[in-house]
Amino acid sequence: MRLSVLDLIPVRSDQTTGDALAATRSLARTADELGYHRYWVAEHHNMPAVAATNPPVLIAMLAAATERIRVGSGGMMLPNHAPLVVAEQFALLEAAFPDRVDLGIGRAPGTDPVTSYALRHGAGGVAESEAAVRNFPAYVDNVIAMMSPGGIGLDVNGRVHPLAATPKASSVPPVWLLGSSDYSARLAAARGLPYVFAHHFSGNGTDQALALYRDGFQPSEHLTAPETFLTVNVAVAETNQEADALALPQLQAMVSLRTGGTLQAQRLVEDAEANPVADAHRPLVEAMRRRWLIGTPASVAERLHALAGKFGVDEVMVHPVAGARTGTARDTSPARENTLRLLAKGLG
Repeated sequence: MRLSVLDLIPVRSDQTTGDALAATRSLARTADELGYHRYWVAEHHNMPAVAATNPPVLIAMLAAATERIRVGSGGMMLPNHAPLVVAEQFALLEAAFPDRVDLGIGRAPGTDPVTSYALRHGAGGVAESEAAVRNFPAYVDNVIAMMSPGGIGLDVNGRVHPLAATPKASSVPPVWLLGSSDYSARLAAARGLPYVFAHHFSGNGTDQALALYRDGFQPSEHLTAPETFLTVNVAVAETNQEADALALPQLQAMVSLRTGGTLQAQRLVEDAEANPVADAHRPLVEAMRRRWLIGTPASVAERLHALAGKFGVDEVMVHPVAGARTGTARDTSPARENTLRLLAKGLG
């Protein structure tokens, strides 16, 4: 089974943004050394516990810090950006790190309405963002065409103007469509593009989305057969008790997000243990805990194989959700690194 990594770049209560970035560089190097296949970073905005705000900047940083692992976006939220800007950024990344860059594209804003407005300020604000969601299929096509070596012809006032993302591309990063509903599954199938369902986020609808994608897939110049993988939240430790403790800060953060609670920097394990969620939210915690893979290397490896078999994939992208204990060096995330090491060992 091929293993990959998804990173939201969590910011703990004892960290600065710089500390979190240093920890992520170390995590990416660990994944590279262990033979993980991809390392993708998300796009989220205005969240106290997430430093993954700008995938292209992060991809450049991580690709420069590693040797062979593929680095990409999981994903670029296209309604937040002009297609040409995305095409230019990833054309340059591909030129700098050929055959190591993936462009994952999503349709959600990845933020709240106020921040969404700020992202599009001067370009129509909320109305423009809503139009970008409606025009998502065309924007995807534009990004792909602009990154191609020949670029596109842009018709303006009756005249066709040549437009290319970079002067002389020799390779193009593969474009993946990402989603948590059936919309992107259908679009990826129609366009003949690889597709990933956000199983780690919701855990619901994965079967249906993958079936829609596979059944409706149309071969293209990009891909001759469906290509997908599974994403899952993972915390691995030497004992089940320690794995449960390490997963607790992220579980509590997701409860706050799902229930409209106050968002804050990720708690340390001891703070999470001292501040349990309200009894009314315990069922939500338990439901998430059942979907996440939390435990020892052997137990998590067994469940990972079972999930891969259930969904018919030979690649799994793990989101390491293990937190940190008091006294952990601020620029490190040893429990996340250990999750990757123990998982690779358990599967080996």
